[in-house]
Amino acid sequence: MAITDTQNPLLGETTCGSLLQQLQLIWDEVGECDEERDRMLLQLEQECLEVYKRKVEQASKTRALLLQSLADSKAELIRLLSALGEKSFIGIPDKSYGTIKEQLAAIAPLLEQMCKQKEDRIREFADVQLQIEKIRGEIAGNLKIGEQIGTTVDEEDLSLKKLDEYQFQLQELQKEKSDRLHKVLDFVSTVHDLCAVLGLDFFGTIIEVHPSLNDSVGVQSKSISDDTLSKLSSMVTALEEDKKTRLQKLQELAAQLTDLWNLMDTPMEEQSLFSHVTCNISATVDEVTIPGALALDLIEQAEVEVERLDQLKASKMKEIAFKKQTELEDIYARAHIDIDSAAARDKILALIDSGNVEPSELLAEMDNQILKAKEEGMSRKEILEKVEKWMSACEEESWLEDYSRDDNRYNSSRGAHLNLKRAEKARILVNKIPALVDMLIAKTRAWEEDRGMSFMYDGVPLLAMLDEYTLLRQEREEEKRRQRDQKRIHEQLATEKEALFGSRPSPARPLGPKKVMGPHANGGASNGTPSRRLSLNANQGSMNGVRSMSRDGKRDSNRPAAPVNYVAMAKEDAASQMCVTEQAPASP
Repeated sequence: MAITDTQNPLLGETTCGSLLQQLQLIWDEVGECDEERDRMLLQLEQECLEVYKRKVEQASKTRALLLQSLADSKAELIRLLSALGEKSFIGIPDKSYGTIKEQLAAIAPLLEQMCKQKEDRIREFADVQLQIEKIRGEIAGNLKIGEQIGTTVDEEDLSLKKLDEYQFQLQELQKEKSDRLHKVLDFVSTVHDLCAVLGLDFFGTIIEVHPSLNDSVGVQSKSISDDTLSKLSSMVTALEEDKKTRLQKLQELAAQLTDLWNLMDTPMEEQSLFSHVTCNISATVDEVTIPGALALDLIEQAEVEVERLDQLKASKMKEIAFKKQTELEDIYARAHIDIDSAAARDKILALIDSGNVEPSELLAEMDNQILKAKEEGMSRKEILEKVEKWMSACEEESWLEDYSRDDNRYNSSRGAHLNLKRAEKARILVNKIPALVDMLIAKTRAWEEDRGMSFMYDGVPLLAMLDEYTLLRQEREEEKRRQRDQKRIHEQLATEKEALFGSRPSPARPLGPKKVMGPHANGGASNGTPSRRLSLNANQGSMNGVRSMSRDGKRDSNRPAAPVNYVAMAKEDAASQMCVTEQAPASP
């Protein structure tokens, strides 16, 4: 360590250098060796270094605290600016301007100013929100006189934009407060008109909502609360629904009167007595505005007249009964349910001629039959829709079989691309047939278990049709597997022969697919194979598919047939047999 002057001329006091010189003199006097002197000097330097380090650390901590205080002050200032909606503020000290203490001293008055501005803004918000809550309480009808309202101000958003929103909301509420009276008066007017049309007491009805809605009370004193408006709206809705119901009832009675008049050729003079009923037969709800047009006594008069005419229609009982029987037959035909129409008509004639049954009872019974037929048709609707899909898929399967056997299907003939697209769609549809059949069998069995009866489709048990189709499909799959096994054996034998005798041309025909010429889907058998194995009903004619029969005995050509691919299966079986015969190995 260098030796400095023994005394600092500027300070006039002892220095480190003078002390070190004294220490060296003492060592010389004592006779310390150089190693000990160096060790003690090194120790002295380390102790001095530790003292400096502690001072530096203390100074660093102080600086960090001041920086944190400065950062907190700036963050608080920025938060206040954000809460007040100020994007920037002139006067915030720059980061590099002055010392830390100078920056803290510069930002303190700005914080004080912003805090004061925040308190002023909070008072403005509280005043506006208080007025808003007061008007809301008046509109809701739950604000008591002299009741104090407390409000909570969101101190995170005190911007002028938010204050303008509250002021705009206050203006809207003030406008709504003045508009509510007009709404109440409009509701009251609507209730008055509806009561007039329905023949109801207006004053007795309107005071059920609020007593102040009576005409004896001044306009400015009427209730305009939410509860009053809600009750008025509900009353208008109920009266409009009542008006709609009565109009439907009156229109039904008018239609019945018209039908009965047409049935019995009622004179126009007698019909004119109920012109006030029939005049609204096609009117909408809004078009009926005449006072008393939907009064209950008017509807009761129409009901009495309909009942009277019902009693007079016995003379045309046969015509009416046959019309209902025709309707019943149509319902059963759409549901693919076989009935004996001739026997039913004979029974109706016998009952009418015998006079042992009242006309109204007979018609009521037929109405019940029609209702039950409709219900049964609805219960069969889902299954029938799937049957239609199944039959349609079977038709596509049959077409696809014929198309697959056509060797010229890939030729560039006219319409070939359309057949190719149809074939692609048909393959997708055919792949869905097993799942569709399984679903149809499950639903049919559930239907039969639920009702304890068989599901008949035009007189044929549907499950039998499905089971037969499933059996034939399984047989066809077995035949395909058998043919594949034979083909594999044939190829193996051919390979062994080539290994024994060498490769030579085979006299057998190529193993490619061969189209089998046979009858169309509606034809008979091919190669002795029956076109249909299902013989469930001898009256069904050709079993190419079960088709619905109309009342005149003709088939419905527009209805898809039952699985027409039975013949396609037979065709494929025949084709497979021929292909196997032709592919048999020639004897060497």
